[in-house]
Amino acid sequence: MKTQSSFTSDHLIIDAEAEVDRISGSMVSYIHKYKKKGLVVAMSGGIDSSVVAALCVRALGKDRVTGLLLPEKDSSADTLHLSKLIADHLAIETVHEDITDMLEAVGCYRRRDEAIKNLIPQYDSNFQVKIVLPSILQSENLRLFSVIVRSPDGEETKARLTQNAYLGIVSATNFKQRVRKMLEYYHADHRNYAVAGTPNRLEFDQGFFVKLGDGAADIKPIAHLYKTQVYQVAEYLGIPEEIRSRPPTTDTYSMPQSQEEFFFSLPYKEMDLCLYGLNNNIPAEEVAQAVGLTVEQVNRVSHDIHQKRKTTQYLHVQPQLVEKIEGIN
Repeated sequence: MKTQSSFTSDHLIIDAEAEVDRISGSMVSYIHKYKKKGLVVAMSGGIDSSVVAALCVRALGKDRVTGLLLPEKDSSADTLHLSKLIADHLAIETVHEDITDMLEAVGCYRRRDEAIKNLIPQYDSNFQVKIVLPSILQSENLRLFSVIVRSPDGEETKARLTQNAYLGIVSATNFKQRVRKMLEYYHADHRNYAVAGTPNRLEFDQGFFVKLGDGAADIKPIAHLYKTQVYQVAEYLGIPEEIRSRPPTTDTYSMPQSQEEFFFSLPYKEMDLCLYGLNNNIPAEEVAQAVGLTVEQVNRVSHDIHQKRKTTQYLHVQPQLVEKIEGIN
């Protein structure tokens, strides 16, 4: 006889008002401690950066927050529109810098294209592209990335990535996050502001960020919040519905791409429950009932979470010193 699980999505419900007050207080404390005048946040039009921008305004007021709009040629057409939407909604100063020329200068697109062309010779810069992972729910087999390209006439070609090709593509596209971060710190230094980062708990826990790119920040106000909780905070803060209803995307490759097909393999609501269950030692049987998966599938997800934590651990560590330097914490 099947028993009713006590674990449900309700476990992720928070007091959004109290949480906003707590986060705002933490941000104000940082600003006062390090004598900064305000905060800079890069805005993608997604839920995370929109919530962080709104939290910055809640903490410091709109006149002490600057939003950066940093699109490039592969960015979705929605990116700039939604970024401007939330900036206008919050009435904050914005700076718009298209980073395409900078990325061209460091060879981002050229290096990426060379890696792809080694696998798909007909590929050229007129094609659209993305990389994907197979679903973790289908098989216990080792999951390997593939690249999908779409020609100008709409024909799609898919090829499994070799390690060399995968590393070539990822190392090249990581320029995007690192160039953006360079500009964030330029504008922060120019104003004597701090940089607010935008990773949520799923991204922070699983290493879904680029070291010294979007992983770099002075404050990470939502890194403790599950994605589901970020949406709760967004509703409380009055983030426009057009942004709250937009599916999470990577916005790194020229073809439309969800975060689950690129990295997480599950929609964020299911991933939140699996991660919460794992973090709180909830039996896989109860998690499976709450998520709507089999116990075997939940165990696969748990194994994948552990594996990602292991392989991305280096992203979180500080530079190694031979010995501790006196006077430096």
